[in-house]
Amino acid sequence: MFDKFHIFLGATVADAAARPLHWIYDQKTLQKHIKGKKDFAFFKENKSPFYSIKTGKVSGYNDVGQVMFRSLKEDQNEKGILSVFKKNIVKNFGPSSLYWKNLTLRKKYKKIKWRSKIKGPWIHQNIMETIQNIKRKKKITGGIKVNESDGYCAALPYFLYYQSFKNIKRVVSAVANTKLSMEYALAKLMIINLADKGLKNPVDAFLKQNKNKSYFKGVIIKIKEVKALKKKPHNMVVKKMGMACSYPGTFCGALHAIITSKNYKSAVLKTIKAGGCNCSRANFVGAYFAAFKGIKSIPKEWIQKTEAYKSFLL
Repeated sequence: MFDKFHIFLGATVADAAARPLHWIYDQKTLQKHIKGKKDFAFFKENKSPFYSIKTGKVSGYNDVGQVMFRSLKEDQNEKGILSVFKKNIVKNFGPSSLYWKNLTLRKKYKKIKWRSKIKGPWIHQNIMETIQNIKRKKKITGGIKVNESDGYCAALPYFLYYQSFKNIKRVVSAVANTKLSMEYALAKLMIINLADKGLKNPVDAFLKQNKNKSYFKGVIIKIKEVKALKKKPHNMVVKKMGMACSYPGTFCGALHAIITSKNYKSAVLKTIKAGGCNCSRANFVGAYFAAFKGIKSIPKEWIQKTEAYKSFLL
């Protein structure tokens, strides 16, 4: 049942490759950092202005997926997996973790001018809300304040393991409980599934399959907007559609990298170079190309630089 996990590996490696250059919103500043370099993945020096972790580690986005991945290895019972996952979310991100401890420093930084990077990982809004909702024993525990990729990241390993869309909404809403978070998570998983099935053009196949479904009306509008910008420079498109972590921008930027790239490496480098929340976009781009082109499309040297790769050695 773990035979599809090269797709999650694709997401993981792409996230780790982008991580040292995460959340740089000034594209000119990012260009200065990578000037003269053809391969700027796994940048040796952390340049993220907000937090600093060892090169090779993943951002909080992919780490949500890692928690689901470990939960699946712990217990494959589909009925009980969400209970295991939630327990592990609290363990990985909750009060005893460095993620949670860094919140104190972040609250301090909000009151003053941001001067230095936090040492250690950065917990996301959705995960903070999820932990609070788990403690309150709410039935649906996902965050409702932001529209971000945490739900997709949690659902990707789950979907790959069970190879079914059954219960996917329950998984997404366990960490991200907004309409946009759900719609775009499902769209990404569907496109990845079509890529894995070997369709020549998975994005167009998604459009064809869902053109009459009102549920994906907003997603389809955005896909068509991105396709109309196919010949425009990627950095410009990402800036236009939204460099931040939120949907629909993070979906649109990733999709543009997908439809304008021929392989995994070029797509991920393009994603990194555009700046902003490149890690959230990389989790979609990397999974897509691993599904579309197979595990051999992921550069071996990149895999070896990814610390979380060790967890894939089942």
